[in-house]
Amino acid sequence: MASLAAADFGARTLLLEKGNKLGRKLGISGGGRCNVTNAKPLPELMENIPGNGRFMHSALHRFSNSDVMQFFEGLGIALKEEDRGRVFPVTDKAQTVVKALVNRVFEAGVDVWEECRVKDLMTADSRITGVVLSDKRVVYAPSVVIATGGASVPKTGSTGDAYPWAARVGHAIVSPYPTEVPLTSKDWFIRERTLQGLSLRGIHISVYVHGKKQKKLTTETGDMLFTHFGLSGPAALRCSHYVSTARRKDTDCRLTAHIDVLPSQPLSELQADLKRAKEEEPKKHIHNLLPRFIPDRLADVILEVAKIPADTPMSEVKNTDLDAIAQHIKGFVVEITGTLPLEQATVTGGGVSVREIDPRTMASKVCDGLYFAGEVMDVHAHTGGYNITVAFSSGHLAGSSAAEHALAAATSQQLQP
Repeated sequence: MASLAAADFGARTLLLEKGNKLGRKLGISGGGRCNVTNAKPLPELMENIPGNGRFMHSALHRFSNSDVMQFFEGLGIALKEEDRGRVFPVTDKAQTVVKALVNRVFEAGVDVWEECRVKDLMTADSRITGVVLSDKRVVYAPSVVIATGGASVPKTGSTGDAYPWAARVGHAIVSPYPTEVPLTSKDWFIRERTLQGLSLRGIHISVYVHGKKQKKLTTETGDMLFTHFGLSGPAALRCSHYVSTARRKDTDCRLTAHIDVLPSQPLSELQADLKRAKEEEPKKHIHNLLPRFIPDRLADVILEVAKIPADTPMSEVKNTDLDAIAQHIKGFVVEITGTLPLEQATVTGGGVSVREIDPRTMASKVCDGLYFAGEVMDVHAHTGGYNITVAFSSGHLAGSSAAEHALAAATSQQLQP
């Protein structure tokens, strides 16, 4: 997107690709379907960028999610909107998007060098003069856009290459950390894999940090999956930013996830339903009745947590115990120890500090002619088309700004005696 914006602005543009083909990471995005953007209104979209979302205000107003959709439709790609505003190609194939985008890059006259590793940036008097390649070749340029991604999904080439380059020219780097990544736990029902593979649909999950006072960090909605190491699925992944951030502030902090398995039913109503079931079927064992409300494996765990024998007849279950069971259903507690490592994350938190990047142009504030786009910056969003929107929007702004800078530099040189 950056190279296209630069070429369309009229600048001679070179795209340096470390891998052997363009669009490798894009090709596996959205589960191989490529969630090109999210159709929610901009204010709501920005709420889904927990990592420095305000920094993206100018970029998103210059090249919004609507502009992203118009761009791809202009390439002949029919789009469709699915749940929660997610936008996909009608073909459900990421390669549809990759092929059209790559073709557009070549049509725009962008020079592309594949299998071309950059070793470092070249500067003089705090301004960019070009890049040095790993084979010691030098490429001179008055403007350079860094769009190398973060350090997650390293098999696609995102291995954090640009952090040392940016640091050497004076940029502060916020230590990378995992976001949009599964949560880990050591609770007995996780260690013993009692709930492994159990999927919960449309739940609410709230993360709390426990200090002198209990503080809620977030509540996320969606589907969730119990695994052998903790919690996964979209709702759990959306919580990972808050878990990682809390852990970075205090590695010893205590974190818990509270899962509302039946968010559409108020606690008082659920308690009444359980008591009504007790009256209607007094001889039925409680472990045979609870699956009417929740999955049987989760019911067994809740009974064990509540210390109620599974074969207790409903007539012998105290109403206070039924109230406690309802509370567990509305707030099943899982102790959270952290997240899976960065290499297994969908998105990288951290990166080049946005304090040293001009949000109006994506230009470096410490090195003239240097620009940044996408996940290499300390900006990250939830899954659901938000991260890719940040990438396209910042890429478009960085590319056009870099082109404007390069053309101005060329004009200046021509005017010099």
